[in-house]
Amino acid sequence: MVDVGAAETELKDVAVRVAAEAADLVRRARDAMVAGEAVSVETKSTDTDVVTAADRAAEQLVRDRLAELRPGDHVLGEEAGGSAGDGVTWVVDPIDGTVNFLYGAPLFAVSLAAQVDGVSVAGAVVEPVSGRCWTAVRGQGAWLDGRRLAVSSPSRLELSLVGTGFAYQAERRARQARFVSGLLTRVRDVRRAGVASLDLCAVAAGWLDGYVEHGLNRWDWAAGALIAAEAGAVVHLPGADPALGEDATFAAAPSIAEALYDAAVECGVKDV
Repeated sequence: MVDVGAAETELKDVAVRVAAEAADLVRRARDAMVAGEAVSVETKSTDTDVVTAADRAAEQLVRDRLAELRPGDHVLGEEAGGSAGDGVTWVVDPIDGTVNFLYGAPLFAVSLAAQVDGVSVAGAVVEPVSGRCWTAVRGQGAWLDGRRLAVSSPSRLELSLVGTGFAYQAERRARQARFVSGLLTRVRDVRRAGVASLDLCAVAAGWLDGYVEHGLNRWDWAAGALIAAEAGAVVHLPGADPALGEDATFAAAPSIAEALYDAAVECGVKDV
């Protein structure tokens, strides 16, 4: 692995700066939409998988700013693609929670992470409406607006609040529903916010005790998973654990991580 050393803090600062600029663009686009301005919407994998002009504009802003601040780095984004390369690769989700954005709901975020050899070393998740800024640097902890984050410590799984999400394909949704229905009998309750990066941040803050979701792309988890891990969560990334399925993301407070893992396996998480 390339050793970026002390430069990781600089990468975090760049992530915060650029993500905040993109978040401002997205906030202004939402304000205009809520005020009645028409928004351009297209679809991707299904009719319910949407992309807006604001998604594309925000990602282009990120790419342009990174080209100025970090020339030579690679960029992988949800809308314009790209690939990892030697050195630093920036992974961007310009609007995580586009459906929420489209409906005028305030829960969505700009997610930006710096990765080296596929591993996140610094990242930021910025919420355009609230202005909250979640950050982490590998080995240096996770923070929310200057407050250090730490995961929760529920005494047992039955008292745990767990987040999840659903795919856009109907067949997979049916499998996810079966999995969640089993999990519901073993935990306090289940939440579905529709913003993977913020679900992972919620684990970091102790607002959720755990989180399990299938089908996330790298831009969905690159920053949020680092923030959760640096706050003390047990994290399994897609492809890392066959027992969870080939594309599951898992994050949990250590006190219930093993129990949640076992419950997920028993509820058929691998088959989702």
